[in-house]
Amino acid sequence: MYSTHQKISLGGIVVDLMDQPAAVKRIIDHALAPTDSVGPLSVVSANLDHIVQFGNESRWRGVLGDSTHNTRPLRPGNDPVHDAAERGMHWLTLLDGAPLVAQANQITKQTWPRLAGSDLIGPILDAAEQENLSVGFLGGQPRVQRQLAATLPVDRPQLKVSGFWAPSRVDVENPQASFELAEQIHDSQTDILVVGLGKPRQELWMASYGALTGAKVLLAFGAVVDFLAGAVKRSPAWVSDNGLEWAWRLSLEPRRLAQRYLVNDPPGLLRIRRERAHLTGRVEPRKVENLPKALERLQTSPGRFCSASEHADVSILAVTYNNEDSIQDLLDSLRAEAQNMHLRVVVSDNGSRDATLSILEEHEDVLVLENRANLGYAGGINMARTLIGDSDAVLVLNPDLTVSPGAISALTARMRRSGAGIVVPKLLESDGTTYVSLRREPTLMRALGDALFGAKLSSRPGWTTEIEFDSESYAHPHQIDWATGAALLIDAKLERQLGPWDEQFFLYSEETDYFQRARAAGAKIWYEPAAVMTHQMGGSGASLELNALMAVNRVRYARKHGTPRHASAYHALVALHHAARRNKPAHRGLFARVADEKSWQALPSGTQTVNGGAYFPHGAVIIPAHNEASVIARTLTPLAPLAAAGTIEVIVACNGCTDNTADIARSFAGVRVIESPVPSKVAALNMADESTDTFPRLYLDADITLTVSALRMTFERLNQPGALSARPAFEYDTTGASWAVRSFYRARRRLPSTNSALWGAGAYAMSASGRARFEQFPELTGDDLFVDLQFGTEEKQIVPSIPVKVATPRTVQALMGILKRNYRGQAEIASEAPTMATTSGTMQTARELARSVAGPRSALDATVYALMVAAARLKNRQDQTKVVTWERDLTSRS
Repeated sequence: MYSTHQKISLGGIVVDLMDQPAAVKRIIDHALAPTDSVGPLSVVSANLDHIVQFGNESRWRGVLGDSTHNTRPLRPGNDPVHDAAERGMHWLTLLDGAPLVAQANQITKQTWPRLAGSDLIGPILDAAEQENLSVGFLGGQPRVQRQLAATLPVDRPQLKVSGFWAPSRVDVENPQASFELAEQIHDSQTDILVVGLGKPRQELWMASYGALTGAKVLLAFGAVVDFLAGAVKRSPAWVSDNGLEWAWRLSLEPRRLAQRYLVNDPPGLLRIRRERAHLTGRVEPRKVENLPKALERLQTSPGRFCSASEHADVSILAVTYNNEDSIQDLLDSLRAEAQNMHLRVVVSDNGSRDATLSILEEHEDVLVLENRANLGYAGGINMARTLIGDSDAVLVLNPDLTVSPGAISALTARMRRSGAGIVVPKLLESDGTTYVSLRREPTLMRALGDALFGAKLSSRPGWTTEIEFDSESYAHPHQIDWATGAALLIDAKLERQLGPWDEQFFLYSEETDYFQRARAAGAKIWYEPAAVMTHQMGGSGASLELNALMAVNRVRYARKHGTPRHASAYHALVALHHAARRNKPAHRGLFARVADEKSWQALPSGTQTVNGGAYFPHGAVIIPAHNEASVIARTLTPLAPLAAAGTIEVIVACNGCTDNTADIARSFAGVRVIESPVPSKVAALNMADESTDTFPRLYLDADITLTVSALRMTFERLNQPGALSARPAFEYDTTGASWAVRSFYRARRRLPSTNSALWGAGAYAMSASGRARFEQFPELTGDDLFVDLQFGTEEKQIVPSIPVKVATPRTVQALMGILKRNYRGQAEIASEAPTMATTSGTMQTARELARSVAGPRSALDATVYALMVAAARLKNRQDQTKVVTWERDLTSRS
């Protein structure tokens, strides 16, 4: 139907290049086409402001799509028919604005005209008169519209005017009011609708409600209504011809347009120069799918949820903890959704002590996991993940939500049309007001802005606040960075790719981390306001401990995803945030908790008990032990119930023990003890390997306490196809250590290599394929370093679990002994297996240490680290002729 024309991409916006006659012809031809042959045509103008509002890195990026991509939302409660009716939405983006014209000419080596709406409207109305097309006008002040209604019959007596509509901004942002407005326009049988609501509001309204108007063509022509009515004087021809119309308009309305032209638009100029491309291709309008076929595809059910073995459109995961007052309402709302979709519902209960489980027992088709302990939100989700089954998407929901009719269908439709990896709904508070749920990626400037202003000055620029306050953002679908984790629909493929949620956060920031990982994987995150859910905000309650955990987890997130310098600065800003509000009840005491890292260990974290072995992956835990009577019981306590249930194997390999380590280990039911008179850790590892055929295997130092959650997540990760090696997350426990030792381990924790290697955590694991990389553990001091060198960086997985606590030496003397042992192990590997040794390790560590310096404290830590390492290496070389002894740290075993 349409001829081939040139297209370019400027700042992420696909622009259609054509002259004025071609543009008018396309618009009129589309308006004359049969209603059921193509969907509506939305015409927009690309100028600098359009690039800033809708281009790459903008708030509304991808909302309008381009001439080949549709991102239309659904009307709540009428999903499939509305979806089918709107698939034909077509976008025509015309070249406007002198800077964009210059770029188009330079790219294509041709001269293209500037097609402003104010220039096109005359020829379009002329053609509409000739073809007897009806034209409606949406936007402008009521006074201006009355003036236009009086002017048009005089100026254009043959023009068929279908109506005038002048909604307020409140009505434009209100879904119900907008639906009613669209229906009014639909009843007027408008062919061409001129939309003058101002950018970006007019384009957003057209994207959300334009198809409901019944208009075949919608023109986003901004101030055209004012121009036609004579309310605003157009610039002289010489001003427009020289690309200075913006200056003319600025002189007429400086207060309204100063920020747009002087602050917002200049970055767009840089963007179009940096991001531009010449595109080719034929534009083919899409045909509307037959509505009866859309209805035929609906698979209804009597409101029952899918079993574990059935295919589900969506698997819903909810984590409960004493939610007797809300879980029934959630399930009732989900049953209503299950009338039109196949839903599987999995509830992971974190040890509720109220009637939550009794209520769940009344729903036989709900899959319930009784964790019998508070694993935290991430831990509860990870347990529920084991029952996702065969489904197209996964919906994570808070238990204190209720789902409005059509909400899940709207989420899945948005995911299908936009190609999003995650879609989040509009959340309402219990009183019906919109909950401010959308967020921007945490940055230093945003943390500073939130520390200084909090919720005040909510209209400040987005780079000064993490929270999205603008009501317009909650009225229209668009891409976002992240949102509060009360509800998020995740594409099943992406869910499998991302794997478990990071349990180190326990509660708060786990969703920030999950969204960040999704974006890093290339997934798009979308907000869909047509999907509405009500949040009762019961949540986890409020207390000093939980408020402190929320603040501390923001710092932990910065440390996980930022450089040491960034994390240190972010930590300071979080502390400033609470210091500035220290007299407010909700912030009282938080500054001290955030500033004092020692107090972080007392914050809430996942408690671990065993759920009878259900849904726990099988594997073996091997613990070499030499005179570990003081610590072995602590290590075995969380593991023994799993061993007694036969869920896992736990093997304690006592080597050369002269104390009662073996007797203590045997006192735990299910734990298998093997003994050797040879006091060798390597011999113990090989002896234990020979005694079992079970994989995966986790090798655990006898003084390390491993949580059940961390073990489960590690085994699950190694059961994935192609997985070779893994270890749980860890953190250093420097309780009781001298200042120098604490300084040393702070510096070590800042080194990237520490956080990506298998060594250092006192626990590492391998699958059968990974263990096949070598026959036996060689007679080397550093078994964990040896194993680490068997695998490339991409073959080692660090599991985002509740961190294993590694107790550090308490004294400098004890630390020096451990360092000597470590460097002796490195030297042994270098001499025995030179092809495995990393010759650049020392230089790499030096570079990482230098980059870790972000201030006086980190500089001091780096200095202490460097001095101790140098001293230990020197001492190790001096002692090479002496009899080798096993340097054991006894200070942390007391």
